[in-house]
Amino acid sequence: MKDMLWLSFLVAVSFSVFACAGTTGFSRSAGKMTMPEKWDIHDMNRPLPPVVDPGPAGPPAPAPSDALILFDGQNLSRWQAAEGGPAKWKVENGCMEVVAKAGSIRTNTGFGDCQLHVEWATPAVVSGEGQGRGNSGVFLMDTYEVQVLDSSNNRTYADGMAAAIYGQYPPLVNASRKPGEWQAYDIIFHRPRFDGEGKVTSPARMTVIYNGVLVQDNVELLGPTVHKVRVPYKAHPDKLPLSLQDHGNPVRYRNIWIRELKEVE
Repeated sequence: MKDMLWLSFLVAVSFSVFACAGTTGFSRSAGKMTMPEKWDIHDMNRPLPPVVDPGPAGPPAPAPSDALILFDGQNLSRWQAAEGGPAKWKVENGCMEVVAKAGSIRTNTGFGDCQLHVEWATPAVVSGEGQGRGNSGVFLMDTYEVQVLDSSNNRTYADGMAAAIYGQYPPLVNASRKPGEWQAYDIIFHRPRFDGEGKVTSPARMTVIYNGVLVQDNVELLGPTVHKVRVPYKAHPDKLPLSLQDHGNPVRYRNIWIRELKEVE
């Protein structure tokens, strides 16, 4: 009898747990537990991720033999201005640097599924705060942004800090080094798939390793990343340029390379 009562108690508790889970935003979709949007875009009340010390920066990471070198510190021959024509950013001391009001730049070549390595540094002398401090961005397919920002002791909205998928996913942790120090992104990107009518059959997915720390774990993007709004997917070519953002801050970049990944349909 005691065993039966204990079993009934466990069943009741289990039922209560699942019922509560249903009221807190969890749902089962395609065999996977997902959480619908809980926070508004750029909600300052959204909790910030914990800070993790990634250790000191090392020398530029060597590129694999099958990588395409997009920037080797010499020139911007693989880049152009976003509106066309020569890229107008500064190149010196093995780095390219954003020139305010020169505009964003993008690659001359389009890419889809890829592994991307980017090293960047915000100014050592801190100026501004929040989104006005060391702001730039890495855009996959000129559409899906991984935020670049000085996020060392710099309060801003969680979905707009360094290594956030802008306006969608904050990083799991804040693995930022100090201003002026070199940071590194290793990004695995899978482009969205569309059917013949332009409808999404598979959303874009992204994994981001920031300074050697996993901060985005194969997340499904909700659509293009846009400031303060969420817009739906719109069919686009299978390959589009990579772009780097001019947000008015003198952010530096070095050692950028990419590996195109074989598409698995």
